[in-house]
Amino acid sequence: MSALTVYPDNQPDLGEMSTDFSAIRDQLNAIGVQFERWAANCELAADAGQDTVLAAYSDSIDRLKQQYGFQSVDVISLNADHPDKDAIRQKFLAEHIHADFEVRFFVEGRGLFYLHVADKVYAVLCEQGDLISVPADTTHWFDMGENPLLKCIRLFITPDGWVADFTGSDIAKSFPTLDQYVAGLS
Repeated sequence: MSALTVYPDNQPDLGEMSTDFSAIRDQLNAIGVQFERWAANCELAADAGQDTVLAAYSDSIDRLKQQYGFQSVDVISLNADHPDKDAIRQKFLAEHIHADFEVRFFVEGRGLFYLHVADKVYAVLCEQGDLISVPADTTHWFDMGENPLLKCIRLFITPDGWVADFTGSDIAKSFPTLDQYVAGLS
């Protein structure tokens, strides 16, 4: 279940949550964030490789490439057995911005994006079938959890791919981790 919680940026215990897809999409659209649901045009095996995954979502990918001029697309997978999972997680947990869009489509698994816009923090729980497009220069961080399980399609305008400019803020430490957030949903 996708979810959105909007917090005052100085009160991480005072968020208002929604799990209604239309409400999430509309609230994120109001801050320039695209949030969509995609469906594959064929069945995918759990071990499907990059070419198979990209082919299964080719119509949606092509639409975004035409709309925004994305130059490259790839698939990234991460699971609890990855030897560098802790280091990768720590890199994404630090608040940062990008000169490029950050576009992620969740083929499987989940992740928690935090968007720090004006005086609010938007926690967006993305799950299988969700696409989020964080505009360039939007302050944010991401948590994949202590034991990640995700497969995502990534789209980039710049050939350099994921390049972050870290803000140096420790705001992310004040908000729930993915594991804490998901535990709070039950």
